[in-house]
Amino acid sequence: MGDVIDRDGFRANVGIVLMHGDGQLFIGRRSGGRGWQFPQGGMQRGEEAEEALFRELGEEIGLRPEQVEITGRTRGWLRYRLPTRYQRRESRPRCIGQKQRWFMLRLKQPEVEFRFDTTGEPEFDRWRWVDYWQPIREVIYFKRTVYTRALHELGAQVFPNGLPSYPDWWHQPEQGDGNSDAEVEAS
Repeated sequence: MGDVIDRDGFRANVGIVLMHGDGQLFIGRRSGGRGWQFPQGGMQRGEEAEEALFRELGEEIGLRPEQVEITGRTRGWLRYRLPTRYQRRESRPRCIGQKQRWFMLRLKQPEVEFRFDTTGEPEFDRWRWVDYWQPIREVIYFKRTVYTRALHELGAQVFPNGLPSYPDWWHQPEQGDGNSDAEVEAS
């Protein structure tokens, strides 16, 4: 099975926001110290988003479906473009970015053992729990807008009394601020 890249060059992908019972979120350090991010991964041909979610959850951090519950999901695809140097020029069709379905998961138990050795090329080599908005600050620059949109949409589903407080460093982008590096596609 191969990647699913649409006619516009966006690779179908799932993003996973894993929440601990205290509201903190999991972020993993990419193997080799190449930054911090949420688990995510490409959907394979014929695979539904939820199937990809649980496959990626197992491959990237070693969790099984029965260890988590889905508490939220984005309504449509959230898309971002890759900087030119990260684009897959050799792929056909050419991959210029990702379109992602995001899921919010809550651990069913307070402690679990994360495993990064379930594949030959582990995605992560470290992990930690962080405050709700911290991943936006730590993810690579071109994913920040998509992370912001995902956390806003998912948080509205999970926190009925309002989103967690913004940290002091927060600069919330205005709606329609002209930032074109992330787009929302309803479907």
